[in-house]
Amino acid sequence: MADVEIKAPSNFIKTIIEEDLATGKHGGRVATRFPPEPNGYLHIGHAKSICLNFGLARTYNGTCNLRFDDTNPTKEDVEYVDAIKEDVRWLGFQWHEEEHYASDYFEQLYNLAVRLIKDGKAYVDSLNADEIRDFRGTLTEPGKASPFRNRSVEENLDLFQRMRDGEFDDGQHVLRAKIDMAHPNILLRDPTLYRIRKASHHRTGDRWCIYPMYDFTHCISDAIECITHSICTLEFENNRALYDWVLDQLGLPCRPRQYEFARLNLSYTVLSKRKLIQLVSEGLMDGWDDPRMPTICGLRRRGYTPESIRNFCERIGVAKANSVVDIALLEHTIREDLNRGAARMMAVLRPLKVVIENFPEGKVEELEAVNNPEDPAAGTRMVPFSRTLYIEQEDFREDPPKKYFRLAPGREVRLRYAFFITCTGVVKDPATGEIVELRCTYDPATRGGDAPDGRKVKATLHWVSAEHAVPAQVRLYDRLFVKPDPDATVEGKSFKDFLNPNSIEILDGCKLEPALAQAVPGTVYQFERLGYFCADAKECGEGCLVFNRTVTLKDSWARIEQAGQPAKV
Repeated sequence: MADVEIKAPSNFIKTIIEEDLATGKHGGRVATRFPPEPNGYLHIGHAKSICLNFGLARTYNGTCNLRFDDTNPTKEDVEYVDAIKEDVRWLGFQWHEEEHYASDYFEQLYNLAVRLIKDGKAYVDSLNADEIRDFRGTLTEPGKASPFRNRSVEENLDLFQRMRDGEFDDGQHVLRAKIDMAHPNILLRDPTLYRIRKASHHRTGDRWCIYPMYDFTHCISDAIECITHSICTLEFENNRALYDWVLDQLGLPCRPRQYEFARLNLSYTVLSKRKLIQLVSEGLMDGWDDPRMPTICGLRRRGYTPESIRNFCERIGVAKANSVVDIALLEHTIREDLNRGAARMMAVLRPLKVVIENFPEGKVEELEAVNNPEDPAAGTRMVPFSRTLYIEQEDFREDPPKKYFRLAPGREVRLRYAFFITCTGVVKDPATGEIVELRCTYDPATRGGDAPDGRKVKATLHWVSAEHAVPAQVRLYDRLFVKPDPDATVEGKSFKDFLNPNSIEILDGCKLEPALAQAVPGTVYQFERLGYFCADAKECGEGCLVFNRTVTLKDSWARIEQAGQPAKV
């Protein structure tokens, strides 16, 4: 699609970076990173972080690393690593040098943990997980010291080495930082730094049976890679104190600083990875790339373009306070992009047969159709017109209501790029009374335009020649949830109770104009009057046409903008 970027507004992170550059902080460098955990597929919320981190590096001639924080082997998989790399590239970004992994630093992390033990800043605790939780206290009550908190340095070093050697079972011991059990920030009440996990790691295999915790790993990895601006979402704001504590104790050569921004919250959507995993694992969605999913691969399969997602992320901006973005803005952004670049085609989703009685049997006329009125360079194509056509069932009413201007008995309408036709008769199934065919006449003098005598019609219909139509399956996708806030707590209900039962409608027997027989999987078209549709990247191929509706033509956000009352995001 056309790559028309939205100019990125300034934000508080840009202001910080510009001040740092002006003062020569970090030697005038800007180095960011995108640090996903490879335990699931990326979603539209991750796209915001990707665009921010890679975009800042691009803006300030810096670097952005892709680093996998792979410290939990029980939930991670190479499948997720490969998918994340594909998504980042598809969005239009390339990371600095080779991708990094926290597992690259396991030996360094272990040695740094040993240093904390030697400095009296860490100890091996033998309480179980429930006991550690109970000892931690609450927001109003201080925690209690573990009975193992005052083990000697020698005993802690011995136990930590034996943990590494695999002598103990999962959960038998952990390594904890020795900070302050009465600290008002509960995260600083002797947080766990290492735990035993006797599980095979996707990169290191069985070389390790202890793994560092995220908070310990994250800040040290940033320091090892000399990241200047460690940017994360707002839920990690309290973690910054632990991030700083670890770096202060270790005194590593590079000293990154963490900055938090508001994560993306999108209406009619859940962006919790845990909940998305539930949807997939419980069979409520057809995999991570189900076009109803807010995953990047799901949006890609549905027909979203990388340009539209980047522009969406620019539009919503970067803020310090959490808010909810209306999904209508995301839909508006993809419409804008597809309107500029998608070829127009004709498709009939619920066919009704039309016989043009005064059009000669066996005759075919080739009519010129515009590929995209927004792009003159897109040119035109020829569309066959024959005696028997298909129109949409909803484009005919035997007894039309008031203000219904489409086809009805005795009424004349225009066929797109073709002729005026008039309905002269209706054929019904004698058993059901269902309308199965219309009889019409056409005016050959109206080819491709208005009537020479100046008469007007109030409706233009799309159509497909029956003789030349190609069959297809079309999937109509709608929003995944019926509530704008499916995450909101409702007594006795879970987010799954608000799944939209009509989030997909599968239509077989659709009729498409013949040019679509050569549709390339992943290509998006505008089906005139119906919306934007993407040739399914997985199932559309030779002899099998499957199209997913990307988005409808109706655009509530555009109406809001045109009224001069932009909605809050």
